[in-house]
Amino acid sequence: MYFIGIDSGTQSTKALIADGETGEILSTASHATPLIENLPPGHKEQHPEDWWEALRIALKAALKKSGINPEDVRGIGVSGQQHGFVPLDKEGRVIRPAKIWCDTSTSRQCEEILERVGGLARCIELIGNGVPAGFTASKILWLKENEPENYARLQTVLLPHDFLNFRLTGERKMEWGDASGTSLMDVRTRTWRRELIDAVDPALIEKLPPLFPSYEPVGHILPEIAEEFGFSKDVIVSAGGGDNMMGAIGTGNVRSGIVTASLGTSGTIYACSDTPVIDSRGEIAAFCDSTGKWLPLLCVMNVTVSTEMVRTLFNMDFAALDAAVEKTPPGADGLLLIPYFEGERTPNVPDGTGVWFGVNSRTHDSAHYARAAMEGASMTMNYGLNRLRELGINPQEIRLTGGGSKSAVWRRILADIFNTEVVSMAHAEGAAYGAALQARWAFVRSTGEHITLEEIAEAWVKADEKTRTAPHRKDVSIYRRLQKLHDRLSKALRPVFKSHRQMLNSRTIHK
Repeated sequence: MYFIGIDSGTQSTKALIADGETGEILSTASHATPLIENLPPGHKEQHPEDWWEALRIALKAALKKSGINPEDVRGIGVSGQQHGFVPLDKEGRVIRPAKIWCDTSTSRQCEEILERVGGLARCIELIGNGVPAGFTASKILWLKENEPENYARLQTVLLPHDFLNFRLTGERKMEWGDASGTSLMDVRTRTWRRELIDAVDPALIEKLPPLFPSYEPVGHILPEIAEEFGFSKDVIVSAGGGDNMMGAIGTGNVRSGIVTASLGTSGTIYACSDTPVIDSRGEIAAFCDSTGKWLPLLCVMNVTVSTEMVRTLFNMDFAALDAAVEKTPPGADGLLLIPYFEGERTPNVPDGTGVWFGVNSRTHDSAHYARAAMEGASMTMNYGLNRLRELGINPQEIRLTGGGSKSAVWRRILADIFNTEVVSMAHAEGAAYGAALQARWAFVRSTGEHITLEEIAEAWVKADEKTRTAPHRKDVSIYRRLQKLHDRLSKALRPVFKSHRQMLNSRTIHK
């Protein structure tokens, strides 16, 4: 028997085929999913139908490469980018493109919602989280205020992975893990919270899908989908979850004491907890995971965004980028990057932009910019990791996943900045692999066999010991001082960022 993991991300959708007995990855395939171009600053949108088409193309390619008989597939799990708002009408058609996780155009709506519920502290009291730009609630209010004709058609609110589940099964549901990133659900009770819903629209409660446990399947695959791919009609589709929730499963982060850092377009650090971890400052997201536990998480919006900008600017391939970083000393001779190119979530700076600080004749070259890009993204992540430590999460090792984890020099920088041993995983596709693993768990439960997800993860998930990297005491000391400067500079710039955004908006209005 075989299990399929799907990971629908910002840049592409991946499909993975795993052997259900050994956990071996038999094949993978992907297909690009473009952003809509030429939108105003802060607006980030994609067409949900592009996700579906990419899933179909990637899955057919992965099945062909694997050589398996599709009739032997027993389950499918779907991972999706968190927080995106997919609005469906009563016929199940997509009303407009989805505002995705990195859209920061709704910062004003975030402020409105917080004001209506009594402020940030009251909001955290109600649901365990604040309402940062990027979470789903503010996107819904944005639609209501800016496109009332589209809002009038709204019948169902779905998240990206829920939409793909809907296309696979016909079911409109939302599981606990991904739902915890909407700013509409109380993470302690895993129920919709009326005060937050009413702050958007009292009628919204009728448009939110039913919540269900992450360990239950969303349903069986539709007959027409089974026919298209050659599956049997009893294939289950597991609950799936957000990419971070599935990444946690795919890196074995399903029991207390394990911490994962994902280095992709955005970056996340998260831990498994048996109880909710609530941050009174609202900087750490108090998510539920997709196993029935909790997933305290920090998210930064600009990780490989930073290095990709430098690669593009200096026409470097990945090897050249790493070589440039290697020849530059830790701290990049004082060149600092505040990498808020797409705004930032941790710290919460939706109006942020990228800032290079310390540019002079000695640092103005490709090697210094390359090193500062890796260090700046890593220190932004470490800002949140330090907050996790304050909340009682103290990792002894951090498991790395995502594209950035493939770089040996970046692993070295992370170990020194985090002051913690880091190790990459034996497989690169954490979220897709986690989705396949969850699908196997859901299938086994459906047969009545008793097996825990921890047992499956222990057997399937392995670290790549060749990548294990310990911190260097001397470089840890350098980065500790640099981190303080980075944090001070970020804090000092926040009012400037807001004034800058207001100026740009004013200029746009005059045009």
